[in-house]
Amino acid sequence: MKLFFLSLLFIFSGNTFAQDPLPAWNDGPSKKAIIRFVQETTRAGSSQFISKEERIAVFDNDGTLWSEQPIYVQLAFAIDRIKTLAPQNPQWKTQQPFKAVLENDIQTVKASGHKGLFELIAETHAGMSTEAFQVIVSEWLKTARHPVTNRPYTEMVYQPMLELLAYLKSNGYTNYIVSGGGTEFMRPWTQKAYGIPPERIIGSAIKSKFVEVNGQYRIIGLPELEWINDGSNKPLAIQHQIGRRPVIAFGNSDGDQDMLLWTTGAPGPRLAGIIHHTDGAREVAYDRQSAIGKLNTALDLAPKNNWLVVDMKKDWRSIFPAIRPK
Repeated sequence: MKLFFLSLLFIFSGNTFAQDPLPAWNDGPSKKAIIRFVQETTRAGSSQFISKEERIAVFDNDGTLWSEQPIYVQLAFAIDRIKTLAPQNPQWKTQQPFKAVLENDIQTVKASGHKGLFELIAETHAGMSTEAFQVIVSEWLKTARHPVTNRPYTEMVYQPMLELLAYLKSNGYTNYIVSGGGTEFMRPWTQKAYGIPPERIIGSAIKSKFVEVNGQYRIIGLPELEWINDGSNKPLAIQHQIGRRPVIAFGNSDGDQDMLLWTTGAPGPRLAGIIHHTDGAREVAYDRQSAIGKLNTALDLAPKNNWLVVDMKKDWRSIFPAIRPK
C-alpha cells in the first residue's frame, strides 16, 4: 500500500512538473506574478479578463531576449561587413566610426551608441536590395560565433524568455519585438529563434527607395538613417505599427523605460518587467555604469510603477538553452 501511494505521488508530481509553463524560472515572485497575470487575463469571467485582440505583448531584443555583451550582435555583424568592404572605401580610414572599426578600437565604437551603429549599418546596406541584405545576414549567422562562449549567436538566446514567449502565445497573446536593433537585420531569423514572424518586428531603419532595375522591382537601402527605435521612439513606433497599447512589455535598459511607461500608464491589468543582469558567473553582471544596456533610471522607476525586476541570478534556473549535440 505504501508503495502504491508513493507511485501516485510520483505520478502527480511528475504531471505538475510537466505542466509547469516556465521550467527554466525558479519559483519566486517574478514567476508567480507572470503566471497569475496570464491566468487572470485569459480566464473567461475573470474581472481582469482581456479580449484576445487586446493581448499585445512587446519585447526588447538585445539584453532581453538574447545576449548583448560584450557588444551588440548587430554591431559584430557591422564590424565584419566594414572590414570586408574597406578596400572599396578608402575614406573610412579617417572617418568615424569606421576608423575605429578598422583600428579595432571597440570602446570608441561602443561609445557611439545606436547612432554610430546605424551609420555603420547604413553604409553596409547602401545600394543593396532588402532581399540581398537578408541573405548576407543569414549567411553571417551560420558561421559567426559569440566571442566568449563560441556558441552561434542564435544559441545565445535566453531560455526563460523563450518559455515566456511560448507561454504567452499558447494563451492567445500576440508577441512583438520592439528593439533598437535593425528591422531588416532581425527579420531573417526571429521566426526560427523566437517564433515571432517578420511582420511583428519593429526596429530601427535606414532610408530606402523603390526602384525598377531591368524589369525587376526592388527596395534599395540608402546610406541614411530613417529611424532609431530607442527611448521615446519606442511608444511612437508601437502606436504607428500596432495601433494598440500593449498590456505586457519587457525590456532591460533605460532605452526601454518609455515603452514600459507607455504599457503600464493606462487603466486595466498591465504587466511590465525589466531583465536585470545580475549573474556574472553564467552571463555578465551589469547595469548602471554599462556602455551597453545601461540600466539606471529605469531601475529606479521600477518600484514606483510596480514593474517586475527579474533578477537573472535568483529568478532563472538556467540562462541559455542546453548545448545540442553536434
